[in-house]
Amino acid sequence: MKLTSYWLDTAEPAGDFRRTELPDRVDVAVVGAGLTGLSTALHVAKEGASVALLEAGTVGWGASGRNGGMATTGLAIGFRKAIERYGRERAARMYTEYDRAIDTVERLVREESIDCHFERTGKMNLACKPSHFEALEKTAAALAEIGTEVTLVPRSRLREEIGSDYYHGAMVDPKGAGVHVGKLCHGLAGAAVRHGATIHENARVVELRRIGGRQHVVQTSRGALRADQVVVGTSGYTSRLTPWLQRRIVPVGSFIVVTEPLDDDVVDGLLPHRRMASDSKNLLYYFRITPDSRLLFGGRARFAMSSPESDVKSGRILREGMTAVFPQLATARLDYCWGGLVDMSLDQMVHAGEHEGVLYSVGYSGHGVQMATHMGTVMADLVGGRRPHNVWDGLPFRAMPGHFGPPWFLPPAGAWFKLLDAVT
Repeated sequence: MKLTSYWLDTAEPAGDFRRTELPDRVDVAVVGAGLTGLSTALHVAKEGASVALLEAGTVGWGASGRNGGMATTGLAIGFRKAIERYGRERAARMYTEYDRAIDTVERLVREESIDCHFERTGKMNLACKPSHFEALEKTAAALAEIGTEVTLVPRSRLREEIGSDYYHGAMVDPKGAGVHVGKLCHGLAGAAVRHGATIHENARVVELRRIGGRQHVVQTSRGALRADQVVVGTSGYTSRLTPWLQRRIVPVGSFIVVTEPLDDDVVDGLLPHRRMASDSKNLLYYFRITPDSRLLFGGRARFAMSSPESDVKSGRILREGMTAVFPQLATARLDYCWGGLVDMSLDQMVHAGEHEGVLYSVGYSGHGVQMATHMGTVMADLVGGRRPHNVWDGLPFRAMPGHFGPPWFLPPAGAWFKLLDAVT
């Protein structure tokens, strides 16, 4: 079993950027070569600006290459909760922004000829309890009022969608898509370079310093450069480099296992329509079929940070979960197991804007594949001095109480959510 991301292990890099020479000066320095940074660099470079994309590891190394590869609709807090917080009109704009985000991924894949297995097979939300299906029914009714049609699947018909008796019904949105995120990241990297951006791997940014108005000195582990503007897209890997952001983003581990390739009849029995799927627990499971017919099964197995030891422990928990949902996979071999960090904000909403002269987009809260890619277009508008279409603008971005560095509170938080799942 490989303790590495299946997506990164099965994608061909767009190039070796570990020794790319740093320029002395650029118009825009982008920190983090995940989907936010890659999309930002691409869109800014297409407008003719000089761009240096700076990455501590390699392209897609962080959350962008460690997720489930799902570009799906919906808000982390759910649509009805968003209505309670923000009112129906704004909640509708927030919800449908995820539709626009999936469209952005599809557009980029088409325009830049990125072979990343993008396919709209639909997203399935699965109810763990009868009361959870009743909640899905209410959500479907609320979505119908804003013109979003989804399909409810009661337990009596659930075998049409999933080869499991673990759940009590589902809600299916046909707009959800799957994508090979390793190939998407490297495809965006190649496109950014073609349009004039430079990418610098193994170039950890260790200091940002403003000088003379809006200009910045960007100190990296490979040298320094000057930039008129800086964009930060570090998500769950946000660090002391940007302490204001670090206090507002909590890195939460999310873990994934991937099986050996499965026979077609087995895959057809698991997920006949190849939906992207997640369930209704707080410590949720999510799963899908990969392009080469494996089952990817992930979740918040433990409220812990990712490390080789932690990943193995989480992998054991996920195997138990996988076989509880799909007993027919009890003897299936696991070929991959890995973990990554989700960037949770206090309100579980996206936050994007400017703080002390530095632009940022973070807080995807487990829904970043499509939204991070889409927010690159928003960052490019901000860089260009345009007023972007940014539905997240103006949301209060509060610090997590007691959070100044490593998230010491994750184990008790995990225990609390486990209790909630037991009683609600």
